[in-house]
Amino acid sequence: APSARRSGLESVPVNPPSFLARVRAQRDAFHPMERRLADFVLEFPGDLASYAASELADLAGVSNATVTRFIRRLGYPGYGAARRAIRREKEAGSPLFIARRGAAEPDASATPRAYLARCQQNLRQTLIEADDATVRRIARAVLAARRVRILGFRSSRSFATYLQWQLFQVKEATQVIPGPGDTLAQYLADAGPPDLFIVFGLRRRPASLRRVLDEVLRTGAQLLYVTDAQLAPLEGASWHLRCHTAASAALDNHVAVIAVCHRLASAVLALAGPAERARLSAIEAGHDSLDEL
Repeated sequence: APSARRSGLESVPVNPPSFLARVRAQRDAFHPMERRLADFVLEFPGDLASYAASELADLAGVSNATVTRFIRRLGYPGYGAARRAIRREKEAGSPLFIARRGAAEPDASATPRAYLARCQQNLRQTLIEADDATVRRIARAVLAARRVRILGFRSSRSFATYLQWQLFQVKEATQVIPGPGDTLAQYLADAGPPDLFIVFGLRRRPASLRRVLDEVLRTGAQLLYVTDAQLAPLEGASWHLRCHTAASAALDNHVAVIAVCHRLASAVLALAGPAERARLSAIEAGHDSLDEL
């Protein structure tokens, strides 16, 4: 990777190709039996984390020697190294790695009681960290901030929008960034300690998010970081709420994320002062006058 500095930031080394990238890049050059194995693993790559080499050979209808050649041509010293790479990629949260061959979606087909138990477990574990005292401190910071700017990429954008929609009822200076056609730099240029940034970083996070967080911290503004529980606490963040999102299906269970948003918005409303309550009253009066709801 290039080592030159750009804009005062040292370039980040390029990660080695993923398991799937290696398979896709070499598929057409494989021997026919190796290509058969490649097609098999591309459909459900997460299965390799639980199969022994001989089991994989039997399921794909190839020989053990084919599996050995296949793994080595991908650049791994042995099957164990390939399985470790698969496990790391599963932890990143790709639905393709979580889905299993021949299995129905467990969260979709499980009994309501089993699904509810999973949701309750995620909620219980999340609320241990996001306790009442922590949520109240964050709510006070929201009310005291000059501006509240909420950010989220990919699926996290939906949570950012939901929280902004709730907070906007009592905190007018609340905004999801960046707006259409805008850049993040426009919102960071005059940011400072009077501001609060709320950043959602649920997996799978874009690689650029770490740089964005560094720039937010550099401004001196307060930062609330909301992520899944797999991520280590972010050094420098004012608060880091880690939501448990475990699921037996291919998609993460985001019940706890919505619960955290709801608790925070409810705490802000409960702690609102006369100015915030006057805004809420004015909004309700406007709804009546315009016959909007």
